[in-house]
Amino acid sequence: MEKEEIDFKAHVLVLPYPAQGHINPMLQFSKRLVSKGVKATLANTIAINKSMHADPASKIDIETYSDGFDEGGFQQAESTDVYLSTLKLVGSKTLSDLIKRLKDSGRPVSTIIYDGFMPWAYDVAKQFGLLKVLFFTQSCAVNNVYYHIQRGLLPLPVPGPTVSLPGLPLLHFSDISSFVSNLGSYPDFFNLVQNQFRNIDEAHWVLFNSFNKMEAEVVDWMAKRWRLGTIGPTLPSIYLDKRLEDDKDYEINLFKPDTSTCMNWLQDKPSGSVVYVSFGSMAELGAEQMEELACGLKASNCYFLWVVRASEKAKLPKNFIEETWEKSLVISWCPQLQVLAHKATGCFLTHCGFNSWECLNGQINPEDVWKIGIRAQPEEKGMVRREVVELCIREVMEGDKGKEIKENANRWKNLATEAIDEGGSSDKNIDEFIAQLIN
Repeated sequence: MEKEEIDFKAHVLVLPYPAQGHINPMLQFSKRLVSKGVKATLANTIAINKSMHADPASKIDIETYSDGFDEGGFQQAESTDVYLSTLKLVGSKTLSDLIKRLKDSGRPVSTIIYDGFMPWAYDVAKQFGLLKVLFFTQSCAVNNVYYHIQRGLLPLPVPGPTVSLPGLPLLHFSDISSFVSNLGSYPDFFNLVQNQFRNIDEAHWVLFNSFNKMEAEVVDWMAKRWRLGTIGPTLPSIYLDKRLEDDKDYEINLFKPDTSTCMNWLQDKPSGSVVYVSFGSMAELGAEQMEELACGLKASNCYFLWVVRASEKAKLPKNFIEETWEKSLVISWCPQLQVLAHKATGCFLTHCGFNSWECLNGQINPEDVWKIGIRAQPEEKGMVRREVVELCIREVMEGDKGKEIKENANRWKNLATEAIDEGGSSDKNIDEFIAQLIN
């Protein structure tokens, strides 16, 4: 997909893991590079390219390679392990073919920016003598935990109720992803997050979708080990510095959002009165947990907008939608940023790392560190019960704690805007990164 050619400073090939939450931040970073004179080509799998709804006016070139499952991608594979091994095997060859095609068409690549979930791309970049840039879509804090496990610096199983790691506050066992706290629960994903660090020491740059003030101590610790740059937050410019013209959305959706239904339903709701519930494009809840969440939402008596993917809808309690229609909208996909930016949205309930629950989004212990969430504690079997869900929602929506959370969230939003705006820490890091691309 060729765009109008101009004189670019460098040409980067951007390789996200084929999932919505990985494509979005790497696409947004690509837009920042293009705005500063760098040519960016986003490489998606053939299956992703078939299913995505893209903005034809995008300034980012989109090319394809194969993951070995061109008709259905991840869903076509027998297991996660089969998908990941095939992605590495077939992806390495077809990515090499793509690099050759780009060179033959007069668009030679100088750098590969590859997702941490795809460390094999380092070997492809090395084969062609390209700059190798590792990109982490998750925070520095989360990846610091995985790094210490991968290097054998954090023994497993975790020996005590708390974990002390450099650059991080004291972590409780419940703060850590279930990949770690419940060993064996997701073995393929556990290996995936560990393997991100296989060649980190050889990468020319290590980029994080974060910003300095958000994670100052852990950023300082990591910057002593690698050429590190925090370049986030990677959100459409309209929600932050507004410097990128027409950058109002992510531009690529793997699920078609029902925008009009969402926004029309929100229109007459009082300001700050709606609970937004989403588990992203990959996480799956068990039927029992789905029922507990549904009952907690219903008991809270708050308005709520719940994104339930079509594949998950059968897990909802019988007659739940009919019984809650006056207070709720259950929809298969929606424009998340528009919903969260709307004056009627209030609490954001999400599921992070398949283990830790928060009201408002976060990574590691947002309640204590960033003070933008409330921890919904699971019981002994790991289930978050309906009473806990209801209590947490009421605290955020009605209590003094909720007011504090909203104030802190606004403060972090301002700091995020400051970081990505002209002269901010992330903006300077991007400029420094581009300077190396050119030289």
